[in-house]
Order: sequence, then C-alpha cells, then structure tokens
Amino acid sequence: MTSPSPRLRHLALAAALLAGLASTGCASRPTHAQIGTGVGAVVGGATGHVLFGGPLGTIGGAAAGALIGNEVGKNQRR
Repeated sequence: MTSPSPRLRHLALAAALLAGLASTGCASRPTHAQIGTGVGAVVGGATGHVLFGGPLGTIGGAAAGALIGNEVGKNQRR
C-alpha cells in the first residue's frame, strides 16, 4: 500500500479547511471591524509585496493592513 503524495495531502487539507470556513462563514453578518480587518489584510499584503517584495514584505503588510483596517472598521457606523 502506498501513501498519498504530499501534494494530494495538501490539497485534501486545503479542501477540508475551506469546507470548515464555508460552513461557518454565513453564521452571522460580519461586523464593520471584521470587514475592515479582511480588506486591510488583503490591501496591506498586496502593498507590502509591491513595496518590499518577498514573503516578509507580504506578511508584514498584511499584518499592518489588518490592524489599520480593524481600527477603521470599528469607527464605522451601521
């Protein structure tokens, strides 16, 4: 009996995580802070990658963007 390839294991893990997130993603309406965090992380990650390049710039930009986006989202009115 052969073991599954590492690529297949990664694909199965990603599918399981995606299914878990999808099942809880619609549990309730996200708050403005949560939306701000998500948008800030994406924009910050892209900006960090463009400005600094590499994974460290991307991760640093995403972290900074998430923090800023969270704070901006907290101050939004419903």
